[in-house]
Amino acid sequence: MSNPAPARPGFAADSPTSAVIPVSLLNRLARERLESSFPLCWVAGEVSNLSHAPSGHVYFSLKDSAAQVRCVMFRSRAQVLGWRLENGLQIEARVLVTLYEARGEFQLNVEAARRGGVGRLYEQFLRLKEKLEREGLFASEIKRALPAFPRRVGVVTSTQAAALRDVLSTLARRAPQVSIVLYPTPVQGEGAAAQIAAAIRCAGERHECDLLIVCRGGGSIEDLWAFNDELVARAIRACGLPVICGVGHESDFSIADFAADQRAPTPTAAAELAAPERAALLARLAASETTLRRRVEQLLNQRSQQLDWLARRLLHPAQALAAQRERLRNLQRRLAAGQRLVSAQARGELASFGRRLLLNRPDPGRQASRLAALAPRLRSAWHEIRQHKAADLDRLHHGLAHLNPQAVLARGYSVVADDQGQLIRDSQTLEPGQRIAVLFHRGRADAAVLAVNQAEPPDPPLSREGF
Repeated sequence: MSNPAPARPGFAADSPTSAVIPVSLLNRLARERLESSFPLCWVAGEVSNLSHAPSGHVYFSLKDSAAQVRCVMFRSRAQVLGWRLENGLQIEARVLVTLYEARGEFQLNVEAARRGGVGRLYEQFLRLKEKLEREGLFASEIKRALPAFPRRVGVVTSTQAAALRDVLSTLARRAPQVSIVLYPTPVQGEGAAAQIAAAIRCAGERHECDLLIVCRGGGSIEDLWAFNDELVARAIRACGLPVICGVGHESDFSIADFAADQRAPTPTAAAELAAPERAALLARLAASETTLRRRVEQLLNQRSQQLDWLARRLLHPAQALAAQRERLRNLQRRLAAGQRLVSAQARGELASFGRRLLLNRPDPGRQASRLAALAPRLRSAWHEIRQHKAADLDRLHHGLAHLNPQAVLARGYSVVADDQGQLIRDSQTLEPGQRIAVLFHRGRADAAVLAVNQAEPPDPPLSREGF
């Protein structure tokens, strides 16, 4: 960078007569010199003044305790970053040193970025979490249920940890009936993860507790890093006891939290989850006892009342036999009285029927006298009816005689029919030479038509009724 830039053709850098160049050209020359002088490099700093543009580009500043520089990450690079930039985040950026010509501002074009310091630990945390999650180590279906009423609780933590005091005081206050077994182990520092895993395995092999609490108080991510180790996660899942993990504060999450059967936000909360409160259990027990006593008393009262009712129904066999004999005697008396009543009713009905029979019995002498009186009336009525019918018959005979066609023919009329037997009423229906039949009062004559006179009006037609 200390070497002076070579003069462009047509310009003399040290000549008083050098040509004046525009700002845009100056900025372009400066950008080209910067980009050619600085290869891609990694720059560490803290993100500030972060802005996400609608175009998808990301603008921010990288700063340290002494200086800051403007940066831009274009959309094509931001989309493949895989995580989101935030203000205050320490990062390491692979950048191209350049100049924004339009404003003449020195800036860094960010090609890639990674978390720096704590960010590297967080990336390790995410990679391990993703790996174990793919293996199914955090699946909800393999989580074990916590015992409802544990008698002995194991605690994996440091003997000097404040978390141990929180767990002991909480259990002593809430569940003094629960005994505690301590499995001491360092909870931070080199080799702490392996010792925590060994303590968990020891608790599982000894199987002297109903459940296990793995806990530690709050701290930085480096202090809690032992609980983000794969050995600890696998030891928790391999343990034969249900495991509650209470590491750090409520906002802290560790790999052990995801692997445990139950996650508690703090060690105190882990102790509260481990065993139910004794006072609450006693209150529930007292309420259950009251309910049970009330139900037993109610059941006893019902059974006592039922016993009294059954006792009233229970009789000595001799009393039962006497009652049956008395009932039989009553039935016999009722049967005899019923028979007498039925017999009396039957005799009454029989007498009534006899009287009705006597009243309705026929009298042959009286009927013979009545028959003799009705015989002359019958003969007289028959003779009268016969005379009326004869007169009607004569009248109908004379009427039929007038309507007889033969009577009309007897008066000199005749009937003409064609060879098919159809009566001919109009001469115009005839043709010369046509065969016809002429019917008389006596006999008939077959003839042929010589001529048809259509000039003269035809004779009045003879209707069927005329015959």
